[in-house]
Parts: sequence; structure tokens; C-alpha cells
Amino acid sequence: MLAGESGLGKTTFINTLFSTTLKTHADPKVRHQTPVQKTVEIGITKAELEEKSFKVHLNVIDTPGFGDNVNNRNSWLPLVEFIDDQHESYLRQEQQPNRQNLHDLRIHVCLYFVRPTGHGLKPLDVEVMKQLATRVNLVPVIAKADTLEPGEIKLFKQRIRQILEAQNIQIYKPEIDDKTTEEEADQIKSLIQAMPFTVIGSENDVETADGRIVKGRQYLWGVSEVENDDHCDFRKLRLLLIRSHMLDLIKSTEDVHYESYRAKQMQNRKFGEPKTKKFDNPSFKEDEDNLRKRFTEQVKEEEQRFRQWEQNLIAERDRLNKDLESTHAVIRKLEIEVEQLSLRRR
Repeated sequence: MLAGESGLGKTTFINTLFSTTLKTHADPKVRHQTPVQKTVEIGITKAELEEKSFKVHLNVIDTPGFGDNVNNRNSWLPLVEFIDDQHESYLRQEQQPNRQNLHDLRIHVCLYFVRPTGHGLKPLDVEVMKQLATRVNLVPVIAKADTLEPGEIKLFKQRIRQILEAQNIQIYKPEIDDKTTEEEADQIKSLIQAMPFTVIGSENDVETADGRIVKGRQYLWGVSEVENDDHCDFRKLRLLLIRSHMLDLIKSTEDVHYESYRAKQMQNRKFGEPKTKKFDNPSFKEDEDNLRKRFTEQVKEEEQRFRQWEQNLIAERDRLNKDLESTHAVIRKLEIEVEQLSLRRR
């Protein structure tokens, strides 16, 4: 899963990571013409990659619309619900008599892209990572590392680590056990020291000053290389995701996050009982509030119209009663005149 604000290069990164176009870029001209979505959408891209007869079935879950609004309250709910729904789907399949060919869409790792401000994490980032860290292997990533100087990157990483520790946010860290060799232990230590990883995304080949053709970005001062450890941590992140710890991420999802979800559901509900929605969809809630508000306004308008119509009826009734009384008075006067005329004739 790729999470983070728009414009941080998530699509470019995933294409660079697998050296192929897994996701197409949104047209920037059309992108800013389309109306801003009120809620976060979940987009799934499925791909089958093969290298040296080794096949990988890859599902990339993107979260367009995250953090785009002025008010991003509860914008993380669709992400959390999607992760829980995948655990729920797998749990229901496990409860069936035939448990072969299970359809598994559980999220094994979530890359959370942080904007390279150099100051620290925003409250939205802290809240989202708190919710994600208890459900999925969370790996924070500092996007567009070429916009910061090496000293700024070092200080920025230190601040992020301090915030994560203060907020008790558990990110994914590979473990060192008795079976780990000395070489592997050194490698894991270098990965942990590099967290949060800095990345530079580029799908273009550029030529360096010494004549090498590399993936990177061309600037007036030189070339920012994607696979240069002095420029960013792209190689270390790639090593963690698809080389050294891919199986560990899958196993951690199975043994830790899925089992935690399964245990909670078994404690709180009966067998076969549907999952209760912990969070209301913010889009439905907003639509419901708007409809309720519109209904209340229409009721008030109709009540006003009814009161006005009632007042008009009362006024018309009073007018007709006065006209009737006047007519009765005229009739009575005429009757008296007729009686007087009759008496004179006699």
C-alpha cells in the first residue's frame, strides 16, 4: 500500500522500484481540472512480474485523494477499513469447509510517504501512522530527498524518529536472531539506521559528469542518482522490500497483524456473525448530514408556507364574514322598509 499526500512521487517510485510501468501517471492538466474528492479512494493495480523464472504476483494499493482537502479529519478511515476488510475476507475464507485456493489481498507492507519539509511530522501524519502501525507493517519514506541537503536530511530523520518514539508508533524493523549471520546482522543494522528511508524517484536515464548512464534527475549543479547511497536510501529500501525481507514481511503479516485481528474478532463476536463497522464512511456521513439539513430546511419552508396559507384563509374568512354581516344588515334594512310600506298601504 502506498499512502501519503498527492504529489510526493508515489507512482514514480513504484515504477522505478520494479523498473516497469505498473501505474500510469495522471495528466497534470486534467488532474487539477477534476473536482477534489471528498474522501480517499482506494485504487488496486494488479501485476505479475517475472525475473529469472521467479514469478511475483503483486498488488499495489494506492490511496489517491489522501490529504488533499483543507479539512482532512477522518481521511484515514478508508485506509484502515480497507486493511481490516482484507483481514476479514481472509478470516471468512478460513472458516469455510474448503480452504484451498484462498484469495489473499492482505496488505503486507504500507509505505507512508512524508513530505520533505525538514521540520517534522504533521498532526495528520502522526494520526494516520498511529492507526496503520497496529494493522500493517509500516515503513515511513521521506519523498523527494533531492530537495534537502545532507545535513537537513540527517536532522529530519532524527526528528521523525523522536516523534515516532514519543507517540509510541511501532514501525517495521527487521529482527536479528540466533540464526542471523554476522553479514546479515550488519546489513540489518544498516537498514535500521537508515530508517526512515529517503527516496528519489525517476524513470528517466540521465548521463553523469563521468559518462555513466543512470536513473536520476538532471539539475544545473549535476545529477541526483536514484541508486546512489550518498544521494538517497532507494537501494536499501528496495533490498528490504523485494530482496532480503519480502518473506519476513509476509510472515509478519500472518503471525502478528492478522492473528491480532483474528483474536479480537473471536473475542468480540460469535462464529459466523458479520463484522460490525467500527467506523462510518465519512462520505456517507457527510451525505447523510447534508440530506438531513436539506430536509430540515424544506420542512421549515413548508411550515412557513402553511402558516402563511392559514393566515390568508383566516383573513379571507374574516372578510367574507364581514361582507356577510353587511349583506345581512342591508337585507334587514330592506325588510324593515318593506314592512313600513305595507303598513302605510293599509
